[in-house]
Amino acid sequence: MTSGTGSADGSKADETDGDTRKARDTAVSERRFRFLVAGYAVSSYGTFLNMVALNLFVYETTGRALAMGLFMAVRLASGFVAGLVVGGLLARFSAKSIMLWANVGQGAVMLVLILAPDGMLTGALMAVSVVIGACGTLFMVALRSSIPEMVGEDRRAWANSLSITGRSLAMVAGFASAGVVVSLVGYTAAFLVDMATFVACAVTVALLPIAGGKGAGGSAPEAPEAPEGSEGSEGSEGSERSERSGDSGAGKDASAAKSGRRRRPVAFLALAAAPGMGLMVALRGVDAFGSSSHNAALPIYSTSLDASNPAVFVSAFWCVWALGNIGAQQVIQRYAQRTGRSVGALGFGYGTVVMSAAFIAAFAGFPLAVTAVIALIAGAADGLTEVAYTSHLQTLPATLRGHAFGLSATFENLGFGVGMILVAAALDRFSPLAVVGWSHGAAIVVAVVFLLRVAGVRRAERTGLRKEEAVEGRPDRGDRDGAEVSRG
Repeated sequence: MTSGTGSADGSKADETDGDTRKARDTAVSERRFRFLVAGYAVSSYGTFLNMVALNLFVYETTGRALAMGLFMAVRLASGFVAGLVVGGLLARFSAKSIMLWANVGQGAVMLVLILAPDGMLTGALMAVSVVIGACGTLFMVALRSSIPEMVGEDRRAWANSLSITGRSLAMVAGFASAGVVVSLVGYTAAFLVDMATFVACAVTVALLPIAGGKGAGGSAPEAPEAPEGSEGSEGSEGSERSERSGDSGAGKDASAAKSGRRRRPVAFLALAAAPGMGLMVALRGVDAFGSSSHNAALPIYSTSLDASNPAVFVSAFWCVWALGNIGAQQVIQRYAQRTGRSVGALGFGYGTVVMSAAFIAAFAGFPLAVTAVIALIAGAADGLTEVAYTSHLQTLPATLRGHAFGLSATFENLGFGVGMILVAAALDRFSPLAVVGWSHGAAIVVAVVFLLRVAGVRRAERTGLRKEEAVEGRPDRGDRDGAEVSRG
């Protein structure tokens, strides 16, 4: 008896030590991730600063608005191509090396622009456009696809929310300070600040141990079991049961791809790994198309409100939008900590509907106070969709996750790029409200289709579970305990 008691005490002690060690490891990984997000926020500030400074510099250098459009088109096209190849890069190289060299590349090309003589400015600007577009996509995909390895499956919603908060703060700071930096210290100083932000992020990445990439070890850790009947849990359309089924099928597809038996690109295998995943990525692309409309229409609408100072409304709108986004991230982080669950695929669908409707309403001519509330709602819904979407793609196996995020980035760049072309042409003939209404209306339609798809999958799963429960325990199948089946 004494021996048995000692064994039990030893088992409890081992469990306590294991829990303590796990808590310590979790705290360390979260602290490291906060440092990484800080570096990412700094480089994001540089990205948004150069979006304004570079566009102004291109226009001042060339004197043509068409040159600005070409600069943006090249940037989006390079991001499009990078999205197609980043999955393969993550299968060969570590996420850390990709993130490091993405920042080094962006910093180096800004230095080239600063040192370029006047006769080579056009070529240097095109090089900046290509490198910034491609490296920005490479860094983003490497970061998002590696979050489950960095912080653990059960903390991915928290990590996504934290990274989006850092990016939103950087966006506000970058847009708000760009005009001041350029007007006070000039373009060269602005480019030096931009280069320094990329160097700071590169140093942060170099100093931190970052997991992910190289196929992430060939298999993904199984996601934690979601509470039964949870509507907000992550998984294939919110069901952990189908998520595990999808992971299994995806793993087989990945193995087939590695052995040379695949017939389809790995990225498309990733979209087939879970029900509705392809439709979800398509909705993201349509949402990017809608985003191009309000980005292009805001300056025109702002000019109609105050032709003497149109920048005031645009700046105020994005600042309020960012406040809503940041507020939503705080709510999501607390929700994830309290319940251990994420917002799920339904959150992405409903969030897209609310966000698109809010952006349409923002151009309806409401009083400024009402428009501010609408911008706040749009920002909050945008933050919700970002976390839900990213967390959902992170449920894929590690062998497919990078390909899925890369293909998603490709769809987003394609949607935004095509949208900018079509929207720019439409705004010459139609009002901002009409153009934004059509563009975001398309996103609402696809989002409704996606929500119906999710509801259909869940109904089918519930029906299947009820059938299994009805079959279990039937004496003629011999599924029950032998003492109950055999009565004597």
